[in-house]
Amino acid sequence: MRKGQFVLEQPYEYGARELVEPDWRRLPGFADVSGAEWRSAQWQRAHCVKSVRQLRGVYGDLLDESFYADVEADQAGRATMSLLLPPQMLNTMVPDAVPDSAAMRADPVRRYMLPVAADRLPGAAASHPYAARDSLHEHEMWAVEGLTHRYPTKVLAELLPTCPQYCGHCTRMDLVGNSTPAVHKLRFDLKPVDRHAAMLDYLRRTPGVRDVVVSGGDVANLPFRNLEAFVSGLLGIESVRDIRLATKALVGLPQHWLQDDVVEGMGRLARTARERGVSLAVHTHVNAAQQVTPLVAEAARAMLAAGVRDVRNQGVLLRGVNATATRLLDLCFALLDGAGVTPYYFYMCDMIPNAEHWRVSLAEAQVLQHDIMGYLPGFATPRIVCDVPYVGKRWVHQVAEYDRERGISYWTKNYRTGIEVDDEDALDRRYVYYDPISTLPPSGQAWWAQRGVPAAGAQAR
Repeated sequence: MRKGQFVLEQPYEYGARELVEPDWRRLPGFADVSGAEWRSAQWQRAHCVKSVRQLRGVYGDLLDESFYADVEADQAGRATMSLLLPPQMLNTMVPDAVPDSAAMRADPVRRYMLPVAADRLPGAAASHPYAARDSLHEHEMWAVEGLTHRYPTKVLAELLPTCPQYCGHCTRMDLVGNSTPAVHKLRFDLKPVDRHAAMLDYLRRTPGVRDVVVSGGDVANLPFRNLEAFVSGLLGIESVRDIRLATKALVGLPQHWLQDDVVEGMGRLARTARERGVSLAVHTHVNAAQQVTPLVAEAARAMLAAGVRDVRNQGVLLRGVNATATRLLDLCFALLDGAGVTPYYFYMCDMIPNAEHWRVSLAEAQVLQHDIMGYLPGFATPRIVCDVPYVGKRWVHQVAEYDRERGISYWTKNYRTGIEVDDEDALDRRYVYYDPISTLPPSGQAWWAQRGVPAAGAQAR
């Protein structure tokens, strides 16, 4: 460097960060919990927070009554998911201090795992006019109950409708979890054993499918013997070459994945997968760097040591949680350096009811994709994708046409979904996605206001 030459800072400065397990004893309800209890999956499940009363039992007077009332108001009003928070998840909220109400309101993990009424946009603005309970139309594409055949070579197997924790922005809010005042949940008709058998039978009869995402809900809520039986069934199908197990519990309840029987069972499945030349991977869902703790890293590395090919993260882009380049890069490096988890996707938040305060526009997502490039290894640079209704995942720069004023983007696809095998026009049609109206310029907001709330099922032209 020449004398007197200034060195400018990079937009993002990388620095290795040590993972820390927050001290759960700072919370009144966990003050007497031992390390052995904290590491117990059974203890974690037994002490999940499912109500405002139980939330008070954890935080006591650290949070004021207005905060508790705000949680209660949301649960009684617009919440699409009921409360279900393991102690592990609660402990990552305001991890560096004894929390108070202001810190909790600002905390990124709290913002998506413990919504309050004040978070949501007021009145009709809380939901986009085209929001839908099943915004991706997965149920329409069920080949058999719970098995979505959207892509030509891939299927989604929803084995169960429950999770160890419920995310406020859940894209399957119409099926997963308990009913709330805002959403009466759907229910599977078939018994689990019959539903799983029907899925395996369909896959045996459909050799064009090579890739199965095993999800729900969350596979961590399935007794492991049942999960092992289903995955073993998949491994017995010659055409299946990729199996991905989807579990947010790797971050919300890592204790589950550290249980001896689970680690040993995953080892058995991984050995069989290797012998058959099948890729077995675990996919998790982490949205904030502070959620990546030593226990999460231990669970991820236990899965890798058991022999799974990879542990990958599929996060969701959420305003107020991670929708800045710095927060996304902090999260990616925490996953990659600290836990051996590969950043994979960040989805734009789906157009479900009451989610407009979380969603970002396509233009914002494109900027974020640009801004995170060049820092991470190429194999670990996540793609930001839009899950377009009736299409599927599309990288945000693949949009065919984009009306930024009105927030309407148009997309094309190169395959037919399971419900379009006889549709000659499917590959020529343009499919629509909508930005949050609150992110539009005044002229765009005025256009929507003049248009009024559209009829159900209508489409913008």
